[in-house]
Amino acid sequence: MHPDVRIYLRDLVDAARDVLGDNLVGAYAAGSVALDAYQPGRSDVDVALLCAYAPGAERGRRLVARLRHEALPCPARGLELVLYREAVARSGTPEPGYEVELNTGRGMPFRASVDGPDRPATDGLFWYGLDRSILHQHGLTLFGPPAAEVFADPAPADLRRLLVDALRWWLALPTPDDDRPAPGAEDAVLGACRSLVRFRHGVWLSKVQAGRRLAEAGWCTDVIERSIAARGGGVPPSGPQARAVQERVLAEISTTDAPSAEG
Repeated sequence: MHPDVRIYLRDLVDAARDVLGDNLVGAYAAGSVALDAYQPGRSDVDVALLCAYAPGAERGRRLVARLRHEALPCPARGLELVLYREAVARSGTPEPGYEVELNTGRGMPFRASVDGPDRPATDGLFWYGLDRSILHQHGLTLFGPPAAEVFADPAPADLRRLLVDALRWWLALPTPDDDRPAPGAEDAVLGACRSLVRFRHGVWLSKVQAGRRLAEAGWCTDVIERSIAARGGGVPPSGPQARAVQERVLAEISTTDAPSAEG
């Protein structure tokens, strides 16, 4: 783990304990930190907290005040933090199910919800179930029981629906329709690759690892390799190239039975 992130996560857990006390039952790093794919200057820090019971809006506001970037500076682009009740995390529900949500950082628009789910459907409601699925496989335990014990995977049908919803959400975003490089298209391509690897093989990988796995098998190799290079400063693919990959992934996940997972 990057040293600055390690210190930050330690301080974050300490601050959360101060606010939530014995109600805090676990803290977990997710996203690029958990998947060993953190890139300084590009990645976010993703954290899931677990509580035994709903903290209420007042304590939720106190938690936000203690953890927002202005009070606890985030060394990454930003912090994406979600607080769940332990019962929700264990249930495998595909619904958002959070008590508190906080997005904060020097490179991220501020967002805070302190009294349960209030994210508009247009922002995507699939993120939470997918994030908890990743936590089930790869969550890095900062405090509390092992992540695999407290975060359940969604049922296969629910997971498929979440993956499809995510792909349709990405495809609905505005995309240039000419052949010029489209900044951000690399994330759309590699995010679709990660969904396809999860669907085909039952494992969550980082976006780059998933892209490499598919490219090495000869699947959309040129666009994937260009997308991987773009994450290091190279030229991203065009909008139409990205959409073609996304649409292929959507078609496969929507219409094909999932193979047996490899583990």
